[in-house]
Amino acid sequence: MTPPAATPTLAYLVPEFPGQTHTFFWRELEALDAAGVDVDLLSTSPPTSGAGHPWRDAATARTSYLSRPSAADAGRAAGVLARAVGAGRLPAALRRAGGGVRERGVVLLAAAVLAARARARGWRHVHVHSSANSARVAMVAAALGDITYSVTLHGPLADYGPGQADKWRHAAFGLVITERLRVELAAALGEDLVERVRLAPMGIRLADTERSRPYEPWTGEGPALLFSCGRLNPAKGHDTLIRAVSVLVDAGVPVRLAIAGEDEQGGDGYRARLEGLIDELGMRAHVRLLGAVGEDVVRASLEEAHVFALASRGEPLGVAIMEAMGAAVPVVVGDGGGVRELVAPGTGLLVDPAEPRAIADAVRRLLMAPEEARAVGERARAHVRARFTSEASARVLADAVAELHGARRRVVGT
Repeated sequence: MTPPAATPTLAYLVPEFPGQTHTFFWRELEALDAAGVDVDLLSTSPPTSGAGHPWRDAATARTSYLSRPSAADAGRAAGVLARAVGAGRLPAALRRAGGGVRERGVVLLAAAVLAARARARGWRHVHVHSSANSARVAMVAAALGDITYSVTLHGPLADYGPGQADKWRHAAFGLVITERLRVELAAALGEDLVERVRLAPMGIRLADTERSRPYEPWTGEGPALLFSCGRLNPAKGHDTLIRAVSVLVDAGVPVRLAIAGEDEQGGDGYRARLEGLIDELGMRAHVRLLGAVGEDVVRASLEEAHVFALASRGEPLGVAIMEAMGAAVPVVVGDGGGVRELVAPGTGLLVDPAEPRAIADAVRRLLMAPEEARAVGERARAHVRARFTSEASARVLADAVAELHGARRRVVGT
């Protein structure tokens, strides 16, 4: 593919990067790199904890943190603020910053560092993979300097704090990962936003779905291996899934469940409640909590699994589900949020995420029907490979930035 005459240059801002659930962002960034898009990787601050992803060190080394500016960036930020005062831009920036005096100062400083970095690196647009505080920083930076910004909505608008109307009104464009979220956004903020909001489903790198051996369903010999992946949070429904395992064990199915993911307190929070439930149900021999693990462990676990299960009560889309489907592992997942936009009929089983018995019945159905399990997995693999890739999401972002700045439209990937 011949590269275009002009390549959009942009900053890519992810809060607390790289975290345990951030593989998607790294893969999308790699897709942008592969297309020749010059990307400046930024984050608000390092994560308090995270998984040992193989790419973690490279990501950390590449990331510039707004909360830890270099002496040069701090000096340039002071210059940005001085110029904003002279140009009469500071009042608008302060209004956008909102909050109390201390909070406003923190946001203003981060925004000045962001605007200064734009001036030093020569980019004119920053894309923010959140509509929470990072989006507010970008909004204030746009008031201070000659830059534009955009945001991606990854879940229900209410999860991302106040000031959403301002963040979206001042944004050059927005991305949503599901049609459901686009409808919610329009209902909350007005139909006039729709023309500036594009659909950009999260995706996976196809190479990560390649198996070292074909999927093999459970034959009735040995334990039936279930795998689940998601941060340890009540919204993910791990408690319901553990209860479903108890139902299966009581029915004589030799199930072993492994759950990858950690809580927001690094193992000192919700994990303790799950450990207590495992002991209460007598499931210590049947359920393992793996903690925060790297993508290599996730991939190996998917290769071993007979069924992937996630009882999330409102998954916006579900990269973990996507990865399982891409690896041809049949999935049993909670019917909520935007999951129906991912799990099409015939590509997985949708269940009531609040009902352990319904989850157990769906898992047992796949375990007891090996040919159905294999067929469901193959259809899921084809579906994900056709529609949910990091290259596709990168293409939407790159095209939107190119059009915004009048650059020649480009196609990312092949």
